[in-house]
Amino acid sequence: MENLYAQRCLGCHGPSGSGDGPIAASLPADVPNFHDTVRNKSVTQIRKIIMEGKGIMPAYGPALRKPEIQDMVLFTRILSQRGRNVEWWERFDPLVWAHCNVPWEMVLGYDQPPEENKPR
Repeated sequence: MENLYAQRCLGCHGPSGSGDGPIAASLPADVPNFHDTVRNKSVTQIRKIIMEGKGIMPAYGPALRKPEIQDMVLFTRILSQRGRNVEWWERFDPLVWAHCNVPWEMVLGYDQPPEENKPR
């Protein structure tokens, strides 16, 4: 996750997501600071921005697989929390992330063949 961020995002958004990456100053527009923007957006909105791009940010939908995009959503949310007062409800985000990343199909057996098709 960190490697993907370093390859695709760090140059503009910087190591802490503050919008102060090494090329940010040379860009024609300000780069958003995750501390200010991410907490005001839903996961769906963040995913859409990563996939489709916004402003001068390129669309990464064609270049990244869905799990990689989801990792980027998670990582931007993590960076948005560093160094700021976290709202009470945001403190539960790591639990939600952990829960949502569990392959529930396997846990609940959805990926198993029906009983009549199982080899004996």
